[in-house]
Amino acid sequence: MTAAPAPLPVAGERHREADLHAFCTAALRAAGAEPETAEAASRAMLHGSRIGVDSHGVRLLDHYVAVIEGGRVNARPALRFTDGAAAVSSLDADHAHGARAAYAAMDRAMEKAALYGMGAVAIRNSSHFGAAGAYALQAAEKGFIGLAFCNSDSFVRLHGGAERFHGTNPIAMGVPVEGEDPWLLDMATSAIPYNRVLLYRSLECALPAEVASNQEGHDTTDPHAVDMLAPLGGAFGFKGAALAGVVEIFSAVLTGARLSFDIAPMGGPDFATPRNVGAFVMALTPGAFLDETDFNAAMTRYRQTLRASRPAPGDRVMAPGDREWLVAEQRRREGIPIDPATAQAFDRLAARYGLPRPKPVAG
Repeated sequence: MTAAPAPLPVAGERHREADLHAFCTAALRAAGAEPETAEAASRAMLHGSRIGVDSHGVRLLDHYVAVIEGGRVNARPALRFTDGAAAVSSLDADHAHGARAAYAAMDRAMEKAALYGMGAVAIRNSSHFGAAGAYALQAAEKGFIGLAFCNSDSFVRLHGGAERFHGTNPIAMGVPVEGEDPWLLDMATSAIPYNRVLLYRSLECALPAEVASNQEGHDTTDPHAVDMLAPLGGAFGFKGAALAGVVEIFSAVLTGARLSFDIAPMGGPDFATPRNVGAFVMALTPGAFLDETDFNAAMTRYRQTLRASRPAPGDRVMAPGDREWLVAEQRRREGIPIDPATAQAFDRLAARYGLPRPKPVAG
């Protein structure tokens, strides 16, 4: 694949990752979250912020505090696993934060995969879990191939449609590469995620063409005029709409969770009623299918050859995950940026709970 679009430049504050993690955890604890929930939600947000997926990074903190305080998300869930066939489990998340459920589910999937070569967990009664890549990466960093899917409330029109139908319904996959950072795919099946629209609003930037629509289903580049998102693929958006259906089947039909068009809107106004969002995670053990030495050699050769492929003039060929690792290294050195709306939310949360506000790093 060619290089993914670079993260949108975010003017203003930059912070050390440890400081952001501490603040997010403290704010969630102050809102009533148990330690495990606060840690999982913060871990997932920092994954997004670390690798440049700012739409799913710490800018979600204000929303997560609101849904915990409102009661939509159970601040102290009792996760209940039910084993089916040997490699299969179901998780009733008890309306937990989505990251709390998904990290626990992937841990169970990896336990199963270590025994049977693969493990899969269907999740119901969950909530928004942020960037799906966090859970695929969780597996890849431990030597498994990880996959993660999640549905969400309707915000994406069908190809040729003029009303909301699917959620942004992400697909994520992480693959270990011996001695290197994993191969990592994390994509919405919409042209962009809705949180990116919110980020563009905060930054007062125009959207690219063919990624979002107004109330009539017409393309718009004004983030303030967006009523729905377009499916991935532009003129060939039927492919993105079909991929969203794949995620819907794994995440809702197979799990017993609500279909996207039955899920209450993420943005409220009701922050008290649980939404029963669904998700599905899977872990595969490469060595269960072939000798691990052969797998490692083939995966390394595949990615090296991909990176060495002749680029178009002025372009660069990158493997899935390459941009993310470059951004992560840059942000390790320079700090993680936050947009103006997130900075204002930090001010409010710090004042409300009497927390020390994270101090920006020197520019």
